[in-house]
Amino acid sequence: MTQGRRVLLYFSWSRPAETGAPLESIDDRFPALFELRRMLYPRFEAIADPQEFDPGIGGFLDHVQRPNFAAFSAQASLDTGNGVLDIERVDGDGVLHPLDDALLQNIDTVIVIGFDSLRTNQFASASEVGAVRRFLSDPDHLIFVCVHHDIGEADALSPIDRVAEQAAEYYHHGDRTIPPRQGFGGFGRSLLAALDVPVINRFGLRPAAQFDGSPQPIVAAHALDRLGLLKGVDTFNLHPHLPHLERVGESVGKLDVLARQHVDVTAPPHPFVQASVNAFDALLQSRADVFPGALLVGDTTLWSSTAGGVASLRRLWSNVVTRERR
Repeated sequence: MTQGRRVLLYFSWSRPAETGAPLESIDDRFPALFELRRMLYPRFEAIADPQEFDPGIGGFLDHVQRPNFAAFSAQASLDTGNGVLDIERVDGDGVLHPLDDALLQNIDTVIVIGFDSLRTNQFASASEVGAVRRFLSDPDHLIFVCVHHDIGEADALSPIDRVAEQAAEYYHHGDRTIPPRQGFGGFGRSLLAALDVPVINRFGLRPAAQFDGSPQPIVAAHALDRLGLLKGVDTFNLHPHLPHLERVGESVGKLDVLARQHVDVTAPPHPFVQASVNAFDALLQSRADVFPGALLVGDTTLWSSTAGGVASLRRLWSNVVTRERR
């Protein structure tokens, strides 16, 4: 009997750097739990007791953010017969757990959850890049480097133009829990750049929905899907702010666009959509001659169960962790 796959779910954030973000600044940080309760009342009143639930940013990570990925871990454990290894890059005690050879030992499937705020300066070290290259030297290995949005990046603009740009992006996605400026994925971006497949996660775009409120189907390049990861996968999800995964430099010739998602053209205008683009690159895959193994780039919410399209996403999860041996 073939042994089930072993999966690593790697949160590339520094917990102390995230939870220690100054509350007096609304930009480039997660919301505190008490802020979320206020903005979305009464949705989170079940976790309102400050004696039981940390009302700060740590409470948001533990009781809102992390539970988003519980369904994936549970399903992957059932599909593989193995528990999912769940690691934070820097844990609550400040201990660094690098993505190195020791961590990758006996792992064949890695999913990097790139919810590290750009403000915290998480970068892949040379030893980590070397470890990932060695990991990808095995044709049976697969790594997903998943980043999230980069909203409100307007440092080069004047203060007046910056506000106008950030307001346009804010009104487009329509999520009042998101600050004017919030960028994620520095670790993943640095890892991809060092692997010579640079990708920039741009904007936070509102995906299109069908008339019944379900996600619109993805535009999948099935002919390029050599691992069959998108077999039976019709949609991703309706998370309100998804990134366009822009291939830059060498990655244009090394990464294929495996799936695209349509933008909600009924949403308030956005610079990306105003350029007559109505779909964004949502999933990238390394070409067969780039690495012996497979590298994919997607959004973090591909592994989340809270934004719609769950039945289709569950099919993706199973396809990933039960793929044929190579």
